[in-house]
Amino acid sequence: MIEIYYEMKLWSSKTEIRFFNEALKNFASPEQIFYKLNSGYFAYVPKNIGGERQTLQSRNSLIGQFTEKWAKDVFNPIAKKLGLYSVNGVVCEEIGLTKRSNADLAFCTTNSINQDPNNIKLIFEIKMSIVSNYQFKHPDKVFYIGDYKTHKGNPSLLRSDSMLKAIGKSINIRVSGAESAKIPIVILGNSPIQSGYKQKVDFLKTTGVIQGFWSLNPTPTESEHIRKTSKNGFETIENFEYLSNLTSHLIKQDFNYFSSMISKPKLGELIRISNQETEDIAKAEKFLKMLRQL
Repeated sequence: MIEIYYEMKLWSSKTEIRFFNEALKNFASPEQIFYKLNSGYFAYVPKNIGGERQTLQSRNSLIGQFTEKWAKDVFNPIAKKLGLYSVNGVVCEEIGLTKRSNADLAFCTTNSINQDPNNIKLIFEIKMSIVSNYQFKHPDKVFYIGDYKTHKGNPSLLRSDSMLKAIGKSINIRVSGAESAKIPIVILGNSPIQSGYKQKVDFLKTTGVIQGFWSLNPTPTESEHIRKTSKNGFETIENFEYLSNLTSHLIKQDFNYFSSMISKPKLGELIRISNQETEDIAKAEKFLKMLRQL
């Protein structure tokens, strides 16, 4: 029973079929969530179909709402175990989270959309979408027909614009003030990344801008794909237990983000002064304080 629970808690083709079935049953027409091609309704244009080029915009907001709620449901038991709340749409002007650019999901000490910076313990930016390809047949059948390598779309973290938007939003949070220095930021996806982003995600993690890009889809394809990068800037989450441990570890760390460009003599001076403290934590606090006063 526990293994089934873990499996169901992560993303799979069953989750995507559930989205389509719920959308068709409650509020969407087939034309809103499928590409209408000469050969039928498809989640994406198959690679073996030529000459049919179009962009389906109407599905974006629907899958966005679905994935944000889905992620909240996944992380709810983890948040509760840590004595926190899993909250969608968090607003905190002090760290750049506005009503128009809020946190898709955050762990907070209170169950409220409007938050004080000190109450936010972890921020998730969600970049998830339909990954595999499906065909819809009237009146109510949705069939899996192939993984993301069989269609012409670039889903989730395979899209450069999704990656750049996630990075840009994270940097905006980081530069909004000292209040954001202690808050981990994680990008959630449900696909691998492009090979051109391997060094970038590792650099963003090692410099502390973003604490990781996580794919919550253990099996996006049976063929070869990037499962993780050398420094775990990107990694595929294999099961719910690992996700829980990884998230708990982030929450329990006493993080301090810092970034600066100063001369080596000045840097040496800061290190020398802070090293006069007797305890390691006091040395770190002294160094960070002087760095922020520059």
